[in-house]
Amino acid sequence: MASKLSNLLPMSAALLLIILCAAATLVSAAFQFDVGGAKGWTRPNGKEEETYNEWATKTRFHVGDFLYFKYQNDSVLVVNREDYEECNTKNPVKKFEDGSTMFRFDRYGFFYFISGKPGHCNSGQKLVIRVMVHPEVEPPGLAPAPHSGGGGGGGGGGGGDEWGPPTPNSTVRLPVESYFITALGGMLVILYLLM
Repeated sequence: MASKLSNLLPMSAALLLIILCAAATLVSAAFQFDVGGAKGWTRPNGKEEETYNEWATKTRFHVGDFLYFKYQNDSVLVVNREDYEECNTKNPVKKFEDGSTMFRFDRYGFFYFISGKPGHCNSGQKLVIRVMVHPEVEPPGLAPAPHSGGGGGGGGGGGGDEWGPPTPNSTVRLPVESYFITALGGMLVILYLLM
């Protein structure tokens, strides 16, 4: 019995190390995105290289990621879609006025942000973010659908008629949490077998 217990201590230490490494991975899996870059959250003057929404469409946001808003004499309002479209500042879901706001995405879906300063939203100081369900990798190119009805590649028009709708692809990267849970489950099975 004592030898089994002495064997269990190194395994417990190894399990703790794995848990700590997995936790560090979970923390580092989130990203911070600086809204407006070095300029921050400001009223557009028409000389910007891109709008806030153009920037957002080039970026993938996931649950757990952060938006960082840096601003002066302004505010950040989280609003619903209708208030976003109408630049209505009267009914915000959340209001931030500290000049340095860190906003964490706690769900997937759309998030709508506008400036609380009169006239700023109508000038383009507004942002829509689409948060993905989980991180994804680009799927590999799909193979062409097999030709129906033998022959040597003729038949039918050209152009893409031979391609069917894309089939579901299993090359989606799982969230980091699922790897952590799998590893933890494996370690618990090993510990159980050693007892």
